Amino acid sequence: MIKKVLIANRGEIASRIIRTCAKMGIHTVAVFSEADQKAPFVSMADESYLLGPSRVNESYLHVDKIISIAKEAGVDAIHPGYGFLSENGQFAMKCKESGILFIGPTEEVMGKMGSKIEARKAMQAAGVPVVPGTDGALSDSDEAIKIAKDIGYPIMLKASAGGGGIGMQVVTSDDELVKAFANNSKRAQTFFGDGAMFMEKKLENARHIEIQLLADQHGNVVHLFERECSIQRRNQKVIEEAPSSFISQSTRDAMGEASVKAAKALGYINAGTIEFLVDDHEKFYFLEMNTRIQVEHPVTEEITGLDIVEKQIDIANGKALDIDQNTLEIDGHAIEVRIYAEDPETFFPSPGHINTFNIPTGENIRNEVAVTNNYDVTPFYDPMIAKLIVKGSNRDEAISMLKDALLQYKIEGIKTNIPMLLKTIEHEQFKKGNTLTSFVQDYYLPLIKTK
Repeated sequence: MIKKVLIANRGEIASRIIRTCAKMGIHTVAVFSEADQKAPFVSMADESYLLGPSRVNESYLHVDKIISIAKEAGVDAIHPGYGFLSENGQFAMKCKESGILFIGPTEEVMGKMGSKIEARKAMQAAGVPVVPGTDGALSDSDEAIKIAKDIGYPIMLKASAGGGGIGMQVVTSDDELVKAFANNSKRAQTFFGDGAMFMEKKLENARHIEIQLLADQHGNVVHLFERECSIQRRNQKVIEEAPSSFISQSTRDAMGEASVKAAKALGYINAGTIEFLVDDHEKFYFLEMNTRIQVEHPVTEEITGLDIVEKQIDIANGKALDIDQNTLEIDGHAIEVRIYAEDPETFFPSPGHINTFNIPTGENIRNEVAVTNNYDVTPFYDPMIAKLIVKGSNRDEAISMLKDALLQYKIEGIKTNIPMLLKTIEHEQFKKGNTLTSFVQDYYLPLIKTK
């Protein structure tokens, strides 16, 4: 049984994992970079070890150093959180070779799902619908142009590896495709060590809806319903909610069944999420699979009453799932917003010193935070500094609660995206549930231009 866990991550997710471990009576070990020495998660853990300099390749991506600390600390398992090494099959393999449990799926499944091209093939084999596009890597921009003409513009050019919107771009013409192919392939090579590109048809009026899965080592798989994550900027999620206000119960059931079927076909173990694009006729298409816990997992926890991190640890311990699909129910409506240290108009990061950091409190308000008062936000990492989650009996109530909570938020010393979040949730189209992936471009940016 797991008695001691190293969290190979930072920020709010590290703090969140530490809390669950403490609840389960599990000793925790934090690792941190020089830039994170004063971060809350460092003092929350039972033990903390300096990883190295601030840059990620010298700290949070330094596999050998993390494994070395894990051995020195005598941990039973490593929880990777999200981002960094969470979907790195080689890291999972090194944990295994070192006799340390990796709290996540097997390295084989991570390798297959880590390539969006291979993931498309696997989903097609499992009978899950995919967006029309290429089934292999594009050799060059000439081949891309030829295929784009067959698919029809607009198309979505994508890097096969990685995530976070890096290497992804909507393209509407041949000339644009030539430039985009070279730039995005180079960027993907830089960030992920893999410049392979593919393309899919750009779905108009699409929504980003995903299914949360849990799978144990005994062949049991359940889905925890859906999350809608359509409000995005720079192809990165900003607002997530559960359940979706758009899909019908029959579509919810169909998406859940397709996801469970795919997980079983893959031999998937632990927590994972299958992401879909859903058109205005409720037809859904596989987008990608995240083989880790998601940033937005709290909204699922709020509507199900489950602790997903606890389930991850139980599964890693070899326990069978103690929940059944037929008994799972949706309770209320939850919305999460990501608080970023960024300019709310340009979305450029806004590092600096936080003089004041006061967060809202109250019933059905949940805060996941990475910073404190008198804290320096550095330029080395993703600028998300907190998440605010609210739960209401229905969507309207949740929106009202969220607005009140955001108005209570007080952050001084840096710019944040709170003004953007308020404008978004106050918008008539958001209140109506018209939360398409183009929402920011269609409704928020015009407000900024005309103010």
